[in-house]
Amino acid sequence: MSKNKLSSLKVLFVAAEAYPYASVGGVGMVMYSLPKALRKIGVDARVFIPKYALIDEEKFPLKTIHQGLEVPTGDSKTPELICNVKFFQSPDSAPVYFLENQEYYEKRANVYGYSDDPTRFALLSRGVLEFLKESEWKPDVINCSDWQTGFLPNFLKTVYKNEPVVSNIKTVFSIHSLYHQGMFDHHFISEMDFDDGKSPIAPFFSKRLNKQNFMKRGIIYSDKITVVSETYAREILTEEYGERLNELLRELRTKITGIINGLDYQSFNPATDKNIVSNYNYGNLKKRLPNKIHLQKEFNLEVNENIPLIGMVGRLDEQKGIDLLFPILEMLIREFSVEFVIIGGGSAKYRSFFEDLSRRYPKNIGCHLTPDFTLPRHVFSGSDIFLVPSKFEPCGITQMEAMRYGSIPVVRKTGGLADTVSNFSLESNNGTGFVFERFDSYSCLGAIVRALENFKYKESWRKLIQRAMMQDFSWEASAKKYSRLYEKLVSLSSVNSLMEF
Repeated sequence: MSKNKLSSLKVLFVAAEAYPYASVGGVGMVMYSLPKALRKIGVDARVFIPKYALIDEEKFPLKTIHQGLEVPTGDSKTPELICNVKFFQSPDSAPVYFLENQEYYEKRANVYGYSDDPTRFALLSRGVLEFLKESEWKPDVINCSDWQTGFLPNFLKTVYKNEPVVSNIKTVFSIHSLYHQGMFDHHFISEMDFDDGKSPIAPFFSKRLNKQNFMKRGIIYSDKITVVSETYAREILTEEYGERLNELLRELRTKITGIINGLDYQSFNPATDKNIVSNYNYGNLKKRLPNKIHLQKEFNLEVNENIPLIGMVGRLDEQKGIDLLFPILEMLIREFSVEFVIIGGGSAKYRSFFEDLSRRYPKNIGCHLTPDFTLPRHVFSGSDIFLVPSKFEPCGITQMEAMRYGSIPVVRKTGGLADTVSNFSLESNNGTGFVFERFDSYSCLGAIVRALENFKYKESWRKLIQRAMMQDFSWEASAKKYSRLYEKLVSLSSVNSLMEF
């Protein structure tokens, strides 16, 4: 693909969140890193999110570029909502547009979690299209992210199909997690409430809107679908992982591409990271040791470099496989004299489990059971082994962060974990971690024990750390795959237009 083609390509990312303006989870980080990486290779990538109350306009001085944008609602009593569009150009990342509305964004303290979220995100989807009708800058491709933006391809292919300004824009729908499909539980839906995905989008203030499946509509109406790892792209075609959309996804499988998420190597760099006590790289691993000692002291564990220290960072919920630890963690502490540190907030039952163990084994278990920005870096740089036993994991980022810092992952073979961690073999001296397949406690235990046994052999363990640290999960590689997808989509559109002419 030529540089000239890339430099003429314009892509707009639409999402519910974007770092550093309003970021709750992984999607927010992707909206920062992927457009930034695309711009480095010549793509004019930009981002569009709501203007939430939590966005600090002193820190990010936004410029109003469109006032009084009328966004149709489909409701006879309130036919339109009035919005403004603001803009911010950061020297370090992609330009960002913000959809401002007093009622649905400005008065809300949080990004998600409101009963009228379907209205809020339908407003975003249609607001973007109304703005693009008036904007001088128009994208070739709109890349939508998760269920919150699933209505945008639907609007574009139906309500806006005859609009000359926007009807030729292509759409990519990125699935970060198929589990969330809207503001209803798709596992328990009556026939009366079932959404076939092809009926007209309900008016913004209709109760029916809350029962329409945003995710399904994004899948049906988008031109291409991306999934955040190659393995997850295959898994969602099965009943086990397909969240009741597997038959639809199998029908549309030719639209689906798996592209692994990347890692910001500038931020996550043990050689320069100011959040850790001792900087190092794969060539001077002795300088890594002070980070382990610091982590042990930080959590009042026994300070001993020869005790294997297992780390874990993430949400405490069922998806992350915490249940697998219930029968085995205490036995690991007693029989193998390991240390264990966990960072993350979540369900009360998991917090109680770790809090109880830490009270009984205060020199072996350290807990910080709320989300934190700095402490995960301490775990990545100070732990010997990093545990990710997920029930399902569309991509996963912590295993890549851990490898970047030299903590060896123990993971279940699912989704992005399967794509990023290769199983260690002592005989051939290759692999980057320890992998188990079955979702049960003793399969997980077996993988952990293998890691603990290999930890005893310092020279092979050192080489294992070096291999893990040398893996390339940078966004540059993923951005090239996205750019090829966009370019092919636009090129096919041009060919079809010529054929029709």
